[in-house]
Amino acid sequence: MPKTGLDLPQGTLDLLILRTVALLPQHGWAISERIQQVSSDVLAVRQGSLYPALHRLERRGWIKARWGTSDTNRRAKYYELTRSGQKQLDTETDTWRKLTAAVGQVLDMA
Repeated sequence: MPKTGLDLPQGTLDLLILRTVALLPQHGWAISERIQQVSSDVLAVRQGSLYPALHRLERRGWIKARWGTSDTNRRAKYYELTRSGQKQLDTETDTWRKLTAAVGQVLDMA
C-alpha cells in the first residue's frame, strides 16, 4: 500500500498549526483538514501528532483554547493564536523561508 503524505521535519507541524489558526479559530479536526486541503493532499497530519502539538503550543502560550460547538453540532475545543503566538509565527516563518531558500541554493548548484 503506498504511503500518503510526507513526514514533516521537527518543528514544521508547529509552524503549520500556528499559520492555520492565525486565519481564524479552528478545532483540531478542522486544522488537520485545512493543512491537508491547502497542501493539495501532500501533508496529512495524523491525529496522534496533531493533538500533542496543540497541547505543546498551548503550554507555550502561543495558542489558547476555548470550548465551542462545531458545524456538526458537536462540542469541540477551538484553538486561536495569541499575541505571543503571532510573534512566534512571524519568527518561524522568516526562519523557514531563509532555510528553504538556502537548501534550494545548495540543491540547485551546478
